[in-house]
Amino acid sequence: MLPAMLMFDADLNHIDPAFAVFFFLSIGAIALFTFLSVATFSGTRQAEREAYYKAEMMKKIAEVGGSSNPALDYLREQERIAAAKRLGGYKLAGLINIGVGLGVMALLGGLVREVPVYLCGAIPALVGVALLAHAMLFAPEREQVR
Repeated sequence: MLPAMLMFDADLNHIDPAFAVFFFLSIGAIALFTFLSVATFSGTRQAEREAYYKAEMMKKIAEVGGSSNPALDYLREQERIAAAKRLGGYKLAGLINIGVGLGVMALLGGLVREVPVYLCGAIPALVGVALLAHAMLFAPEREQVR
């Protein structure tokens, strides 16, 4: 029997479900990896452009000169902004994890009442608490602007 004939039954009107799942997953995998390759290529091109423009701007700032070095001031400001974004990301990730943990606890508590399975939701919730604690208490302080 030919492999192409395996996907149809005798009357050629019904597609075998196993073949349909295989076909769907094959097309999905091709589409996913095509998207990932295009997104990666675009991202690297954008990063190259940003690095080039930043280097050109730093050359122009360094050429100005003066009593203080404006290039160093610019780099410090960029570092301060990046640290603030990173700290905000930790706070957001902590809040999201706490929300996911509470949602999992509510879902599992409603589904399974005999066994305390809902406590599995404490894992992402405690990860979120740890992220928030790090962002609020233990993260290095931002440098004060002089």
